[in-house]
Amino acid sequence: MCDIYQKSVELNKKGIHVISCDEKSGMQALEREITPLNQNHVERQDNSYNRHGTQCLIANFEVATGKILCPTIQDTRTEKDFEKHIKKIIATDTHPDAQWIFVVDQLNTHKSESLVRLVATLCGLTELDLGIKGKNGILENMETRKAFLSDPTHKIRFIYTPKHASWLNQIEIWFSILVQRLLKRLSVKSTNELKEKILDFIKYFNQVMAKPFKWTYQGKVLKS
Repeated sequence: MCDIYQKSVELNKKGIHVISCDEKSGMQALEREITPLNQNHVERQDNSYNRHGTQCLIANFEVATGKILCPTIQDTRTEKDFEKHIKKIIATDTHPDAQWIFVVDQLNTHKSESLVRLVATLCGLTELDLGIKGKNGILENMETRKAFLSDPTHKIRFIYTPKHASWLNQIEIWFSILVQRLLKRLSVKSTNELKEKILDFIKYFNQVMAKPFKWTYQGKVLKS
């Protein structure tokens, strides 16, 4: 994974997209009580607020450019939601030689039957016998599905962070930026407004702030 990060710019020039992808769920649409700025006092955020629901963001951090591509913001983050999200970003590059490497964590929706079927279709493996979920073949269980989705011979493949090491996924760094720069003090009156504010921030981020993260970790075992 660290090797892929280091080679991402070179790979990007060859038409190989390295994408760090994950979900940020439970983002609350909070209408906060805020005492506005005046001549004698700074703006102050009070402790009281009204809740107006939550949204889930599925985001793609392009490692080579530092930009957020094709975000999905909606109420749910199901297996089908993730499959549709992956299908959407892959459709942005129609070149027949385009390749995609997705860095994801071990969430079960990242190793689903829907995702296996999508990758098999887009990789032209429609004649491959995938088996039956829960019984046999590639679809039998999460480990067999993970092995298929990780296959380096596929033009679309997934690299999984080790368990309890989701911090290796660069999108987690961007999520912290989103929280500090926007969500921490955001006040909205609906989930639609929350969605619009996040999309506006992503547009601003891509235009003004986006750059590749300087990744220094080399994959060595860390001392406990």
